[in-house]
Amino acid sequence: MYRFLFSRKWLGYLVLAAVFAAACVGLGRWQMDRRAETLAEINRVTSNYSATPVPFAMVKDQFRSLAAEREWTQVELKGSYDVAGQRIVRNRPLNGQPGYEVVVPFRVESGETVVIDRGWLPIGNNNPGSPDSVPAPPQGQVTVVARLKPAEPALQRGAPDGQLASIDLAAYSGQLGYPLLTGAYAQLASESPAAADMPFPFPKPTTDEGTHLSYSLQWFAFGVLMFIGFGYAARQQARNAAIDAEDAETAETDGGFMHSSGPVARRRPVPRLRKNATAEEEEDAILDAQGF
Repeated sequence: MYRFLFSRKWLGYLVLAAVFAAACVGLGRWQMDRRAETLAEINRVTSNYSATPVPFAMVKDQFRSLAAEREWTQVELKGSYDVAGQRIVRNRPLNGQPGYEVVVPFRVESGETVVIDRGWLPIGNNNPGSPDSVPAPPQGQVTVVARLKPAEPALQRGAPDGQLASIDLAAYSGQLGYPLLTGAYAQLASESPAAADMPFPFPKPTTDEGTHLSYSLQWFAFGVLMFIGFGYAARQQARNAAIDAEDAETAETDGGFMHSSGPVARRRPVPRLRKNATAEEEEDAILDAQGF
């Protein structure tokens, strides 16, 4: 009944179904990998974002090379800002609004210099391509609490004077003319004494894992449904073939009698008798139908 499945056409259908299902599985696994990355980020935020700040001396090496699990760790630093080295970073949207981030070198008491991202500024209305004003950091000795973030890669585009295309710490150090710790920078959480005017603080990262799980299950389901559809189509084809075979067999019979050879005799239709027909009229009608 299902021998047609070995035909070239149906084997082609099977190959297409297998390719489609494999693609669905690949997309489903990709969504699962993205979900795993999102869950890892959520775990870092949950573990580190609001934890007790640790002294700079304990995490100094993280500013040289940041381990993924230490991202968002709160660090306490004591030192002073290099106001002359302040820069703004271009193309930094926040909550769908275009703007900038303000980064400033911070010289720690132990002598190292790190970069502090003090917050976000909206695009300006007075001068295109720059904020209307950039708040200055506090002068003199400052105690800063900030959260670790990995340095960003270089972007193949320039930036106007006083601006950066990304938080590429190696390039930033080249502009300043003195060394920075280039493995990580830190987003400001608080500083004491506080400045009178501040950039907008950064919101807490989301801990919503998103729709990756539902999307992955949908892709897996699509792959399964492809084979279910193939099986249904094959079943319908087999049923249609069986019906055709039954019709062909019926065409070889006449009133239940098998003819061994020759064309199939077709029965003449029995004429409709009028109401109150006589017995003689009925007999003539039957003889007429039989060809006599």
